[in-house]
Amino acid sequence: MILEIDNIELSFDNKTILRGVYLSAESGKITGILGRNGSGKTSLLSILFGSLNPKFKSIRIDGKFIKVPLFQRNQIAYLPQHRLLTRNMKVGSCLKLFNIDWNTFLNDFEHFKTFKNQYTSNLSGGELRLLETYLILHSDKSIILLDEPFSNLAPLYVSKIKDIIQTQKIDKIILLTDHLYEEIVSLSDDLYFLKNGCSKLIYNMEDLESEGYLPINYQQK
Repeated sequence: MILEIDNIELSFDNKTILRGVYLSAESGKITGILGRNGSGKTSLLSILFGSLNPKFKSIRIDGKFIKVPLFQRNQIAYLPQHRLLTRNMKVGSCLKLFNIDWNTFLNDFEHFKTFKNQYTSNLSGGELRLLETYLILHSDKSIILLDEPFSNLAPLYVSKIKDIIQTQKIDKIILLTDHLYEEIVSLSDDLYFLKNGCSKLIYNMEDLESEGYLPINYQQK
């Protein structure tokens, strides 16, 4: 499956946010989106999901124009920057809601073994983000959007989530963005950079250097 979006025109208070974006993502690949704060990364994901309606847009799946928001087609899952799970839900109930086995979850994150009957309001910011990201990645949707999945995560959990993303991409389209650009660079099969409302396909680190996003002579760790 191939997902494409272009012909976007989005403005707020007479300020153009997106105007020349083209992005293509496909099953079996991780597509990363980089850009400075305010470049429109979150807006682009919201448009793809269907929660933000720009003046113009064209979204296609396998070349077919999609008229209704993707969330109405029940084929997309979105991890937003803001809190996803309500505070009065228990951790075990969250996993059950997504049809995820508790012991399977513990195989990856044993730290949660005492949290099954705890409310999500008792989790730290990093623990909550870890749980939300895990749930979205293991949803039955064919398109996954991740906005800041590594926010507040300890390095060990960042590594585990990256492994899960690699596993889940086999039969899903995964698009993600994060301020931890090194993680996005290392994960992505295809990488786009947003600047001045437009997108650019990035082929190497020199491209990011030329855009002023990375310092000259940057070397990936």
